[in-house]
Amino acid sequence: MISKKTLPAAINRLGVETDMLLFEDESMIRDYQAIGYNWFEKGKQRIVPTYGKHEGVKLLGVLDYASGEVFVCEYDKYDAEVFLEFLKRVLDRYPGKRIEMILDNARIHHAKLIQPYLQENNKRLRLQFLPPYSPELNPIEKLWGWLKKSCIYNVFYKSLEAMRTRIQCFIKQINSSRQEIVDRMLCIV
Repeated sequence: MISKKTLPAAINRLGVETDMLLFEDESMIRDYQAIGYNWFEKGKQRIVPTYGKHEGVKLLGVLDYASGEVFVCEYDKYDAEVFLEFLKRVLDRYPGKRIEMILDNARIHHAKLIQPYLQENNKRLRLQFLPPYSPELNPIEKLWGWLKKSCIYNVFYKSLEAMRTRIQCFIKQINSSRQEIVDRMLCIV
């Protein structure tokens, strides 16, 4: 299990025992709007319309500690099958790389369904679990906050597709300026 004390050792294994250190997490970006911090004239509070469908975009993502690259996939649900598919996509994205993935203890991360795949790929993929209730040790949590502030705070989208497009643009934009990602999110140790 990864902790604040053992995280530096995981980082030091980069280039020796592993080629990549990835931080993984899931996030649901809901379509009902959030009012974030903003200024408005006294007595004229900002009003953001909503249509109350309670849909959303379900994301699984990894953040590469060394490069700052973010890899995000959208799915219809979160379950062991989806997580297994995501792990396959990660290994396909980084062929031949030895990956250490740090993630929380969600049930889907421990599911029996994924165990054969992990054993089959144990030379390329190693999962390291964070202690319960320790999101401060997972920098991709900061990415989800940044995404929500940039994409859904104080904004009304007329459709889920419009919100999805904005999220994809955000991910593309931050991947084009990886130093900002490193400066903003990878200052955990």
